[in-house]
Amino acid sequence: MTTYFNYPPPALQEELRKIAEAIVAPGKGILAADESVSTMGKRLVDIGVENTEENRRSYRQLLFSTDKVIGENISGVILFHETLYQKAEDGTPFVELLKQRGIIPGIKVDKGVVPLMGSEDECTTQGLDDLGARCAQYKKDGCHFAKWRCVLKINVNTPSYQAILENANVLARYASICQANRIVPIVKPEVLPDGPHDLERAQKVTETVLAAVYKALNDHHVYLEGTLLKPNMVTAGQSCTKKYSAQEIAQATVTALNRTVPAAVTGITFLSGGQSEEEASVNLDAINKFPGKKPWALTFSYGRALQVGASSIWDQNCTIKINNKCYFFVLLCRHFNAHCSILEIPNIIYIQVLNNLPR
Repeated sequence: MTTYFNYPPPALQEELRKIAEAIVAPGKGILAADESVSTMGKRLVDIGVENTEENRRSYRQLLFSTDKVIGENISGVILFHETLYQKAEDGTPFVELLKQRGIIPGIKVDKGVVPLMGSEDECTTQGLDDLGARCAQYKKDGCHFAKWRCVLKINVNTPSYQAILENANVLARYASICQANRIVPIVKPEVLPDGPHDLERAQKVTETVLAAVYKALNDHHVYLEGTLLKPNMVTAGQSCTKKYSAQEIAQATVTALNRTVPAAVTGITFLSGGQSEEEASVNLDAINKFPGKKPWALTFSYGRALQVGASSIWDQNCTIKINNKCYFFVLLCRHFNAHCSILEIPNIIYIQVLNNLPR
């Protein structure tokens, strides 16, 4: 077996590294606004709003047209294909709105999960066949990073070796294709929190999954300095009877990362993984404050944990046509500390402050 290979040319390495570093710059994180049409539809239905393209566009405009100060805390936004090509009411493309705020546009490129034959309800992720052509076009259209999600499930016999290996190789191939097209890949191997498993089991599974992912990335000659990792925090299953503190979650998470993630990786942008806004913030704060080795930037890539308050307030206090600027979101971002973690004021204050803002 030959060990000869080439990393990307120096100029491409520098471009990828600079994009990755900008995304995880101190005090900044990612807004994941890449919900599919069906997922976005469920959120709109929950607040009594019809799932139409115009309503989806109006809601995204609410987020992207907020005060430019948002760029002080949001470095990048992950978009869905539909959203990438939408415009504000005044005709300004959403990509341009983000650029005006110093925010880097990104794009979700996977095409969803499909069953993995022969497994116990496990899955893999599709979308590799035309990924090169799509990445080339997305780069031309202003996207500089991408996200691909693979899912692993914890059960008595899962995740299986089959699922771990398959998803690791899919993530590695995706990352390689992205880098070939000058796009920084966010690698997202998500271990779901569903089930009764305890924190120790979650940690071991996370370590096993991440070890396989980074072996695959090495096999595919992916330039690690031009990548970001979007993992789950190590938490017990949602139906686990034992409750763990933020400090215990932080210790398990940092330990798992130290055992598996190379120091060359530029940054880690945690997903919220079903946590509430408060839980996601408190746990991220504890992770940043944990005294263990942390050679990577540690920040957030939250979707629901940043937007759940938006949709409810939008429903209660606004109509789709009202030209408000999503002040609650500015407040949310302003109250992240320098480590992109704990909120300085309780969530309830956001609603109280919002109700006193002009519309």
